[in-house]
Amino acid sequence: MLNAFVLAATLSLDPRAAERFANLALACVHKEYPNKIAHVLNSDKGVAPPRELTPAFYGCYDWHSSVHGHWLLARLSRLSPDASFSKTARAALEQSITAENIAREVAYLNRSGQASFERPYGLAWLLQLGGELREANDPLYPILKPLESAAVERLKTWLPKLSTPIRSGEHSQTAFALGLMLDSTTDSEFASLIRSRARAFYANDRNCPLDYEPSGEDFLSPCLAEADLLRRVMAPGEYAKWLTRFMPKMTLVPAIVTDPSDPKLAHLDGLNLSRAWMLEGIASGLPKNDARVATLLASSKAHANAGLASVTGEHYEGGHWLGSFAVYLVTKRGIR
Repeated sequence: MLNAFVLAATLSLDPRAAERFANLALACVHKEYPNKIAHVLNSDKGVAPPRELTPAFYGCYDWHSSVHGHWLLARLSRLSPDASFSKTARAALEQSITAENIAREVAYLNRSGQASFERPYGLAWLLQLGGELREANDPLYPILKPLESAAVERLKTWLPKLSTPIRSGEHSQTAFALGLMLDSTTDSEFASLIRSRARAFYANDRNCPLDYEPSGEDFLSPCLAEADLLRRVMAPGEYAKWLTRFMPKMTLVPAIVTDPSDPKLAHLDGLNLSRAWMLEGIASGLPKNDARVATLLASSKAHANAGLASVTGEHYEGGHWLGSFAVYLVTKRGIR
């Protein structure tokens, strides 16, 4: 229920909402089926159930949702260590993140034919999980670190070869993933690469076609994600000038989901949540006296109202992932 939240220009997390979000993740991180895998078969020997292919992250319908479901549990148990769900969340994390499981995840990532596996979306969420555990001085972080390191090396190889950004509203989008990566990495070489690629991809963009958004299955905004990324790499004055050129129009209304049981149409619920945090992020990158801040925050609030109302768990098509987006929003993970 929306009364579980304090809704203003910014949001705070209510304990009842935290428990509800945690329960959504707990219900799926070790739920193997239904499952959608992105798996390249090199021979008959490659046929195996998800729990054998990726033994740490096999639940929540797909690998990336499992990863950010674990991130949700790590973040909420860090922020609310005395909550009723924290012990169960910790047990779930410890069940998944073991040395044996992570070694097998690394081996799977490095298999022949897996070069594009979960790139960039799932790998970006993996770095977020690593960052959450590292910042908490969690003993699970050293166990996860080999997989995090393998992901970073893969991304370091890929980004210099990516000639143009990917501007979709789904998993392949570059801007959103780069923002998650930049916020979570402590690898200075990798951070420098992200910043340089962000500028190369987007610094000269003009007149983002906001009127064309959203596409019918988007859960990310190409325009807002780009603007939310560049506020991370530009000083406020430079960013304000760039934003004037890039997004002269800021009129947005929340998307409407006609069938939340349809796994693709339900993406628009996630779009409302991601738009909410991106609008708030954009506002945070501007000078405090910028006249656009109030407009951005008002739009963020409207999208948050719409998005949070959809995080019910009634339909597994949304329940296996929308909780992570809600937690990212209400705990302000992307806001410095």
